[in-house]
Amino acid sequence: MKATITIEYCPKCNWMLRAAYMAQELLSTFSDDIYGVTLQPSETAGKYSIRIDEVVVFDRKEQGRFPEIKELKQLIRDVVCPEKNLGHSDKNVT
Repeated sequence: MKATITIEYCPKCNWMLRAAYMAQELLSTFSDDIYGVTLQPSETAGKYSIRIDEVVVFDRKEQGRFPEIKELKQLIRDVVCPEKNLGHSDKNVT
């Protein structure tokens, strides 16, 4: 069964546009690998977290920042399809 990604955002902080942008990027990158992306307005002020099913993969308050889209794609890929090559968004090999 394919995973569902949920982006929970604070509507009072006007973070819906950021959440929609990230959802669009994830859908275009993982269209064959995920069931979908859900945008969920939070009842908690300042909340911005991203879950795969019920597992939190990024939380703004814990990290003290928002994720970069490249970083977010890598986090999602590592869970839903670790073998997927992200091209220019992939990790730098040193």
